[in-house]
Amino acid sequence: MTAARRLLIIGGSDAGISAGLQAKSLDPELEVHLLLADEFPNLSICGLPYAIGGEVTQWQSLAHRQLSDLEATGIIFEMSTIADKIDPIKQQVFAATTRGRRRVFDYDELIVATGARPRLAELTNLDLSQLAQPHSRVHVLHTMADYFGLAHQLQNLSLTRVAIVGAGYIGLEMAEALARRNLQVTIFQRGTEVLSTVTADFGQLVHQQLLEHQIEVVTHTTVRRVDEHIDGVRLETVDENAVSSVSTQRRVFDLVLIVVGVEPNSELLKNAGATIGQAGAVKVDEYMQTTLPHVFAAGDLVETRHHLLGMTYLPLGTTAHKQGRVAGTNAAGFQRTFKGVVGTQVVKIFNSVIARTGLLPEQARHAGFEPLVITTDADDHKAYLPGAQPIKIQIVGDRVTGRLLGATLFGRYGSEVAKRNDIFAVAIAQNLTVAEISDLDLSYSPPVGSPWDAIQIATQNWERAQRIQSSHHD
Repeated sequence: MTAARRLLIIGGSDAGISAGLQAKSLDPELEVHLLLADEFPNLSICGLPYAIGGEVTQWQSLAHRQLSDLEATGIIFEMSTIADKIDPIKQQVFAATTRGRRRVFDYDELIVATGARPRLAELTNLDLSQLAQPHSRVHVLHTMADYFGLAHQLQNLSLTRVAIVGAGYIGLEMAEALARRNLQVTIFQRGTEVLSTVTADFGQLVHQQLLEHQIEVVTHTTVRRVDEHIDGVRLETVDENAVSSVSTQRRVFDLVLIVVGVEPNSELLKNAGATIGQAGAVKVDEYMQTTLPHVFAAGDLVETRHHLLGMTYLPLGTTAHKQGRVAGTNAAGFQRTFKGVVGTQVVKIFNSVIARTGLLPEQARHAGFEPLVITTDADDHKAYLPGAQPIKIQIVGDRVTGRLLGATLFGRYGSEVAKRNDIFAVAIAQNLTVAEISDLDLSYSPPVGSPWDAIQIATQNWERAQRIQSSHHD
């Protein structure tokens, strides 16, 4: 009797679980083992801010699937087991349990989905193991252990002042979550405006939302040092606009959250001899195959193909799910390619939503395009019906070819901002011109839209501006 083929997966978050489920569905006879560093498979880490803020009342609700449902598929979960070495010649993975037991796993195919880890920027006096201590008042938010530690600290009724270092998506979501708990929140951003993944004028709209909800926003400021003391956590900051040492300031908070981004957790594959590319991420081909035989990788530790930029590092949960599914398909002996991304992102801030896809103007210039950028305000539905709200829509198109390159939208929660952004995402992936957006057959009813949807009004304004500029050049 022929032994079943063995698929080993390292990592039990988005990419790892997607890979395992896909592989098992395609080949039920495949023996699948999944190594998990903790005991919380398939939890929505993206949902942690909403658990902190109280909108999700039970953290268990963050599970995409219950463990019993996952195990019913036949996947064997090796909990609290951390891989520390891959031998690609012998096709073995060496691991240790959190209780110190050494284990060796053989594989026919291997998928590494170890994800990313939080960056600490220039905070050289800190390390992640230090922040994982149960009584630390300095936190990151990347794992369930981080969540439990932060939730424990937030039970302290004397806690009032909280600092967030980093004004990206997680920083903004956590600012709202902590404000919901009636805490005094200060958010520090190194750049000129919050949310550096959009242009400064759109970042200013988000900035204003924060101010309206009594959140202090400090921009142009780098946090150089974070130290815990008896009186609280001291932050040493530097004003990036200042020219003298007088710019250094020190402030004290009860709690500090550091969310300045992530970096690929790629050492396991690097040490095994896999080729490493941009930002320390693992190089993979369109089948999610690494440069090692029988070894695939997916999720936040790998490079990603961007339709407009080529290979880049862009860690996103949606991408991890898709890459995991592709890796699982190929590891199971079938064939599927990863089609790439266009950088589609969205975040809700209090009563507003900001979304973007494709390229920002500066990215477009660096990529060799000639961007024409036009911003339009258009109502989310017919204004003769109550409750119509404006959506601000920025279109980035190539001045010469008319090709759609990017879009950013800002509007009220409930105005279908994200789904309108998704139309732009599809259009970019399909290489549509800005003008071709007007040909799309979009739904219309006065309570939810207009005969020309808001995005079509915006793209038609872009077309008009392009014609005017072209006539001037002639």
